[in-house]
Amino acid sequence: MDGYRTVVVGTDGSDSSMRAVVRAAEVAVGENAKLIIASAHVETVEKGGWSRVPSRDHVADPRAADSLGSEGYMLHGNAPVYGILREAKDKARAAGADIVEEHAIGGAPVPALVKFVQEVNADLLVVGDVGLDSVAGRLLGSVPAEVARRARIDILIVHTAD
Repeated sequence: MDGYRTVVVGTDGSDSSMRAVVRAAEVAVGENAKLIIASAHVETVEKGGWSRVPSRDHVADPRAADSLGSEGYMLHGNAPVYGILREAKDKARAAGADIVEEHAIGGAPVPALVKFVQEVNADLLVVGDVGLDSVAGRLLGSVPAEVARRARIDILIVHTAD
């Protein structure tokens, strides 16, 4: 292999995932690769059809947020996803990345990221480590652990805790 040509990083807007964005940008710069920032969102169904309006706290299932508190990860409607992508792109550019794309991808994070990396023929998927050793990760399955099991490309799990 000649190196990475396409690096995908998943972000949900959390501090942890933004640290992963910066690390992915550094890898992309070092490899002279394209960086694709992806953020999954889940549209909610309301009476009368689809709603693109996220809940007040941007969590698709508030019961998970109530139960898990800060250990829950964000699943958001598509309105805030574009702000998250803009912020991530700014961080990637500040880290030196020149070739940066942003993609809002529909669906739950794990299947959406796994499908997306196949569609764009990515060589590397970068995610933060939040959830690997948490109550939420043990109860619901963590995004980093699940993508590492399911994606058939190299995975970089960035240590994001202080």
